[in-house]
Amino acid sequence: MDKKINTLLGTAIVPRVIDLIMQKDGMSDIKAVEKFYNSKTYEALSDAETGVWHLSPLTIYNMWKSEIETGDLNFPEEQ
Repeated sequence: MDKKINTLLGTAIVPRVIDLIMQKDGMSDIKAVEKFYNSKTYEALSDAETGVWHLSPLTIYNMWKSEIETGDLNFPEEQ
């Protein structure tokens, strides 16, 4: 993965998504990290070619939440 994207993920995007999971789903930080890192959403986010990294943390959270509820990864219309 491109180093700039990797830095962006680690410093800006992933922490904000984890915060949203903790706030909206009432999970502990450890559980939220575990659930997110083991998701298809994170896998897509980690793949620079999907373009998921350019989406807002809230949009990525909504993708993750939908995946958790349905088992399917759905990309938003703005993709």
